[in-house]
Amino acid sequence: MLHRTQSSPHAPWRGRAPDLYFGVPRRRVVTCLVLLCVCAAVASALSAAAAPTVEAAADSWPTFRGNRQFQGVAPGTLPESLQRAWIYETKAPIRSSPVIRDGVVYVGSDDEHLHAIDAARGTRRWATPVGAPIEAPPLIAGDRIFVGTSDGELLALDARTGAVAWRFATEDRIVSSANWIAPDPQTGAGPAVVVGSYDHHLYCVEADSGRLRWKYASNDFINGAAAIAGSVAVFGGCDGHVHMVALDGGARRGSIEIGEPIAGTIATSGDLGYVGHYGNQLVCIDLAKQEVVWTFQQREFPVFSSPAIGRDRVVFGSRGRRVYCADRTDGRLVWEFPTRGKVDSSPVICGDRVVVGSDDGRLYVLRLDNGQEIWNYQVGEAITGSPAVAGGRVVVGAEDGRVYAFASARNEERADGR
Repeated sequence: MLHRTQSSPHAPWRGRAPDLYFGVPRRRVVTCLVLLCVCAAVASALSAAAAPTVEAAADSWPTFRGNRQFQGVAPGTLPESLQRAWIYETKAPIRSSPVIRDGVVYVGSDDEHLHAIDAARGTRRWATPVGAPIEAPPLIAGDRIFVGTSDGELLALDARTGAVAWRFATEDRIVSSANWIAPDPQTGAGPAVVVGSYDHHLYCVEADSGRLRWKYASNDFINGAAAIAGSVAVFGGCDGHVHMVALDGGARRGSIEIGEPIAGTIATSGDLGYVGHYGNQLVCIDLAKQEVVWTFQQREFPVFSSPAIGRDRVVFGSRGRRVYCADRTDGRLVWEFPTRGKVDSSPVICGDRVVVGSDDGRLYVLRLDNGQEIWNYQVGEAITGSPAVAGGRVVVGAEDGRVYAFASARNEERADGR
């Protein structure tokens, strides 16, 4: 005799699937799953859209060296001929490097103000007193400006009005740019900024509130900024090491000994980092293997300038009154350009040209392929900060306390600092 077995509703089914799944209509289960997937995708898209982009574009230069890796490359090209478009005057030397977004130039000055300047006209939007000189370059992210001061404070200001949103105190001066950590949808961590201080620490601070998230101790001053390379912050210290620090908690992920103090800002591209030091060299480092790939040295002068990373070339300045171009693969010299003063200013590559300042008081435009001079403008005082390039304009500060903007020779020249 054959017996029919009553199958449990939870037993595996053969053939046609049942209409119920754990007591719930199957169509309803499928519909709910589809809706959940759609909602997750929309939430992810909205989160990505809401996260500020810190990346150079045709009309913006929102951070020191143009992006979070500090590569020093501007999109687009420069006009065939440049002329001075305007001058903006502050009341003390400018060692800070300008940034640009939404038609506004932001720059610090030794006059203890952060200045917002109309990029087209050179007129003042606002100038906020901060109580100390500003040598550090500002960072623009979202609707805020983040900048460090010489008395060791990191400030967040409203980009539109200049109002101070919060202050975070370190134990010594800040001379380098802050960098941006985007929100992490996986962990739910909000946006943050990282900045180094002369108190030997790298700080990670909540972007919205100014609260400390973590801090990392090195063994000497931190003069250069920390680049973002994947999940780590990378910086060179005056302790002679390149440090790799986890963004999600501040733990040490690696340390590469260079053996000489590092005053400049490292630039990263993929697994490679490029940085100069007091030992008169530029070094290329494999960050994954934590080893030096090649070294470049021509003369016995330190390298404070941060390199610009082109497709196959690296361009940087030296205190030996030179601008150098080296091959990215092996560090071989491609060309050198002599100036009349040390070059602490960090060059910017834009198309087939290089823009860089010098302590000889000149701003230079050079050919990227052979280093030939195309144009120069004599300011008269040292240019130690780095130029910002956006929208066909070049903007730079000088130690005469002025901000200079250069544009196509067809533009009308202005000189209005009010």
